[in-house]
Amino acid sequence: MRIRVAECTVRYEGRLNAFLPMATRLVMVKADGCVAVHADGGAYKPLNWMNAPNTLTEDDDMWTVLNPKGEKLIIEFGEIHFETDLEMGEDPGLQKDGVELELQRLLAERPETFGVGMALIRREYPTPIGPVDLLCRDGDGTTVAIEIKRRGEIDGVEQLSRYLEFLNRDTRLAPVRGIFAAQEIKPQAKLLAADRGITTVEVDYDDLRGSDSEVMKLF
Repeated sequence: MRIRVAECTVRYEGRLNAFLPMATRLVMVKADGCVAVHADGGAYKPLNWMNAPNTLTEDDDMWTVLNPKGEKLIIEFGEIHFETDLEMGEDPGLQKDGVELELQRLLAERPETFGVGMALIRREYPTPIGPVDLLCRDGDGTTVAIEIKRRGEIDGVEQLSRYLEFLNRDTRLAPVRGIFAAQEIKPQAKLLAADRGITTVEVDYDDLRGSDSEVMKLF
């Protein structure tokens, strides 16, 4: 993790252009290559960011971050107040609560919840940045990565987006599309998912558990 607190301007060139004028900001470069620019406010969401994979080029007081789509983030620095580079080691990842684990189990047993012909390939399919909850194949033979949350928020969509970046590099799986599933999905998360080409599905935990109970009564 590389952290720099400095005066800077930020210019984004891509699907649209955006500019942040000179101000004091926190710039983070994570081990996976993700670059994020934060203000001292606005909760956890950065003002601008560039997900991995990308290329970071440093030229004196200017950083240029370029991704394979041709999108570019240009950060020009003024006075640097603080900088550090720290090896944080491997993170064990977010531990799901009981409801999320149970949702994952129930949906793994009922992949048809996500469409006719959907079939499970594997639960907890590994990627270099952590496992995606379910990897499936739909009725058309397309690989589908499904991330399951109790409450669907923007960070969950970002998490699935990063998984899809890696999964689509595997020629055995690509193309891979994504489904973000939760009991409740926030409007902002739905909007971001739609922008990323990710399908959102709200699931009823009680209905799934009821179906589970009915199945158990047959034996």
